[in-house]
Amino acid sequence: MKKQQPQISEDKILEASWELLGEEGIEKFSLRRLADRLGIQAPSLYWYFKSKQDLYQRLANQVSKMIVEEFHSDGDWKEQLAGLAVTVRSVLSRYPCSTQLMMMTLPHEPDIIRFTNRMLLCVEATPLEQAQKMQVVTTLVNYVFYFVLDDYQHERNVAAILKDHDEPPGEEMIHLLNAMSESEAGLFRRMFTNGLFELMGTDTAFDFGLKLILLGIEQVIKEQEK
Repeated sequence: MKKQQPQISEDKILEASWELLGEEGIEKFSLRRLADRLGIQAPSLYWYFKSKQDLYQRLANQVSKMIVEEFHSDGDWKEQLAGLAVTVRSVLSRYPCSTQLMMMTLPHEPDIIRFTNRMLLCVEATPLEQAQKMQVVTTLVNYVFYFVLDDYQHERNVAAILKDHDEPPGEEMIHLLNAMSESEAGLFRRMFTNGLFELMGTDTAFDFGLKLILLGIEQVIKEQEK
């Protein structure tokens, strides 16, 4: 009896893609691995997606759609940009490797375009020039992207070190810092031993970085209004 081909759809492919990205990361992601997870032959995927890049575009579009749906544009431009940054961080944190996908794709999908347009609307009422408005949203979204990506990579690095070493990475770091002179690592050593590096990736760190960006934008606007 001939084995029946599993029924797949675009939605099932996208769902399986997120699962695979969460388990193995984007470095090991491939259409062959995806096909194995779905129980199909790899060529069957090409009925739905022309290439891996095409699939990445669709996944990034899905993330963009979620951001647009969850973002509520209340308040002035600062409140809107702050709310947007929080929403982007929240969505990216829920979709594994989504930050990498957003950085690896072009704005050639409808919801990616809607997302970009929504960001621009946040600053449309400001007196900034059009090129400056684009720079504002680019700077803001890049901050969020790299914040989420840095936190994700840090967790992976710590997990890898714990797998290969008998003692926690902090203990090894202390040994290294104690072997260095005050001029070489004094400030770094005090910040490390006081636990300040543990703030990396936290809400407190994110909010402070966001505040710096918004205050910088506000200062540029004030200078232009003089």
